[in-house]
Amino acid sequence: MDRRNPVSVNVPPPGSPLIVLGIETSCDETAAAVVERSADGGGLILANVVRSQWDEHRRYGGVVPEIAARAHVSCLDILIAEALSISGKGLSDLSAVAATAGPGLVGGLVIGMVTGKTLAMAAGRPFLAINHLEAHALTVGLTDGLRPPYLLLLVSGGHTQLLLVRGVGQYERLGTTIDDALGEAFDKTAKLLGLPQPGGPAVERMAAGGDPRRFDFPRPLAGRAQAHFSFAGLKTAVRRRAMDLVPLSDVDIADLCASFQAAAMDAVADRVGRAMEIAEDRLGADASRRLVVAGGVAANKALRTRLADLVAGRGYTLHVPPAGLCTDNGAMIAWAGAERLALGQVDDLTAKARPRWPLDENAPPAIGAGVKA
Repeated sequence: MDRRNPVSVNVPPPGSPLIVLGIETSCDETAAAVVERSADGGGLILANVVRSQWDEHRRYGGVVPEIAARAHVSCLDILIAEALSISGKGLSDLSAVAATAGPGLVGGLVIGMVTGKTLAMAAGRPFLAINHLEAHALTVGLTDGLRPPYLLLLVSGGHTQLLLVRGVGQYERLGTTIDDALGEAFDKTAKLLGLPQPGGPAVERMAAGGDPRRFDFPRPLAGRAQAHFSFAGLKTAVRRRAMDLVPLSDVDIADLCASFQAAAMDAVADRVGRAMEIAEDRLGADASRRLVVAGGVAANKALRTRLADLVAGRGYTLHVPPAGLCTDNGAMIAWAGAERLALGQVDDLTAKARPRWPLDENAPPAIGAGVKA
């Protein structure tokens, strides 16, 4: 991504307080937010408005890109106006406008970027094209005041990665999924068992009333030297047991969900533990022993509990944003924009949407097919 300072915009001087409008349209949430970054690096959310599209997609059992794009068009300008109103700010008060440039569905990305560029041009302010994954990675700076370095577990419907966050724009991927992302495995398990979408929360709700010991599901890649993930085999094991039990009772479904979730959490904890060892080796004396969890699946209470137990035994601290800031939102985009703006990194208005945009572009491919960026 070309990050140049356009000569026609007003770029704040280094060390200034910053107010940034953030726009998020990468998938099936339309969001706008206004965030303030103080001169000393502290963050404050002035407004954060999110509109979920799930009712439009529910009948199809998943996100339909064309429907998502139309939904963004229908309400984005309204949400931006609402965010500005709530924050008490106008375009002239902004330091910059930030919009998600990728990864995500290209139709939604283009809508958000065109809107953001137009507002930036109208206000004479810098534009920032934001990596959606970087926004998740940096959210703890806004919520907890946490600065790099730290180990990041990024878990969502499309991504399951372990990254060493050395600084803004400095990411080293330690592990990724070689097949399904964790959120995807939750969603497909829900669909298999006839549960409503979004599948992650539905499986979690059913698991709360089930027996996690009834079914002995595999813990994929446990003990492997690399910190990669795999969930396809676990998902297949659930399908086979479910087919053996047809017709499924409510108790069967609850026990399948509980056993699946327990296996998935054990697998994640094992892989995170391995990533901790790798991070400590690479950081040496600078190892921070801080684990950050971000992305939509970070809202899962079982995951938080399992990782809390893991960090307690390894001398780490666990940092997870509030649930509303784990799922897609505009505040994280605005904050990532503010962090980059503070470093003088802004984008030319020719910046393009990037449906695939890995944080560590130099990371070697993981073993296996279907690797998610």
